Amino acid sequence: MEFPRSETQENLVEFGQQNEQNDNEQNGSCFGNICHPSKRTHRYFVLIFMCFLGFGSYYCYDNPGALQQQIITDMKIDVSSFSQLYSWYSWPQTILCFFGGFLIDRVFGIRLGAIIFAAIIFLGQLTFAAGALTNHFWLMNFGRFIFGIGGESLAVAQNTYAVSWFKDKELNMVFGLQLSIARAGSSANFVTMVSIYEFVNEHFQGYKCLGLALLIASTTCLFSLICALILAYFDKRASRILEKDAIADEKVNITDAKTFPLSFWLIAFICVSYYVTIFPFTALGSLFFQRKFEIGQKEANFYDALIYTISTVASPILGIMVDWSGRNLFWVLSATLITLLAHGMLAFTFIHPLIAMIIMGIGYSVLACALWPMIALVIPQRQLGTAYGIMQSVQNLGLGCVVLAAGYIVDSRGYISLELFFLSWLCLCLFIVILLYMDDKRKTNGMLNMSSEQRKTYMEQNRLENLIDSESSNQEKKDD
Repeated sequence: MEFPRSETQENLVEFGQQNEQNDNEQNGSCFGNICHPSKRTHRYFVLIFMCFLGFGSYYCYDNPGALQQQIITDMKIDVSSFSQLYSWYSWPQTILCFFGGFLIDRVFGIRLGAIIFAAIIFLGQLTFAAGALTNHFWLMNFGRFIFGIGGESLAVAQNTYAVSWFKDKELNMVFGLQLSIARAGSSANFVTMVSIYEFVNEHFQGYKCLGLALLIASTTCLFSLICALILAYFDKRASRILEKDAIADEKVNITDAKTFPLSFWLIAFICVSYYVTIFPFTALGSLFFQRKFEIGQKEANFYDALIYTISTVASPILGIMVDWSGRNLFWVLSATLITLLAHGMLAFTFIHPLIAMIIMGIGYSVLACALWPMIALVIPQRQLGTAYGIMQSVQNLGLGCVVLAAGYIVDSRGYISLELFFLSWLCLCLFIVILLYMDDKRKTNGMLNMSSEQRKTYMEQNRLENLIDSESSNQEKKDD
């Protein structure tokens, strides 16, 4: 006997037939599971392009750090002027990175936004190289300014992509892997740029040699732009197949930032107070190692790049560990203490720098894997682009100020005073981590420091409570 089908059953049958048709289409044109966006294999395939989206940006960001001695000599500048190459990168991001996140959420969308920002990075690096080729230091600064407009905004797009594809799946691991590939770019820069400069120096000298070396480096930015185009294709295709675009998202207002909880702002201040002890240090670290430990430039660059080299290897492993264990705040606290130890060793001892840099690299990797995913725990998904943009803006405001201060400290007081400066920032970071723990414990019963299983239970309970409250509110309106 055949029973009549309900409307729901009819919809399910139609949905199943549509999925079957889509699956047949995909299997006929591609390689099975790797082509369907709902499959893990496909998500990992797309993750390759997601990770390399920022490779060029990170490779070229530290071009000045790898060639610090050559830039100072060829362009005839001092350390304070050299530090402007990093501050000019950071200044536009104090405002534009916030709007970059907003533009991703509200105007461009993630696909077009990533392409535009990748193109801006490529243009900025070309301008930076042109400044060296023509012996105009102001043009080099302007190139870094353009580069900065796209750099951190592209990182916001990358983070938003990661949450869109991997939220509630393997997000900490994905953030770790993204960091790993990005820092592989930073490490490759420190390892290769001096050799590229020396190769070009066989045919050209002085500022022309410097400009051509930087021009060669710009090919990595072109590679990232290609990744942005490929990623946009796959994301649009996934939206079509999974019908993501059919779901109406809430509109994001730029004033939503006023509603962000205190926990978000504490996370942002942890970010800035920690990162100002890493990036300005690597920017000026090569000469520090050469002067304090009396070693050559290539060896100094090797130690300077160890932070990034270690994060390349350790970040995916640590990301999986944080995914498995939860306890994000515990990991952030541990990372801060580890980095405090490393800077203390560099400031007050003559222990081989290899040990301190390994410790610092581990601390940096742990913090990045544990800190950034916490944003997705305290901010709704529709506002994540804006939230990550604000996070990057606060970070770059700190970096822009600190890198200038660091250059002044080195010229006027030396590198030991610079290390004391970094230690002060880490102590501040430690204090803010404790404040965040207290605030989180009071408002959410310690959700940010729960184990992964406890957090899943807590968030499911919250979801059910919100659903019940919403239904009750709707019922009250009907009764009225």
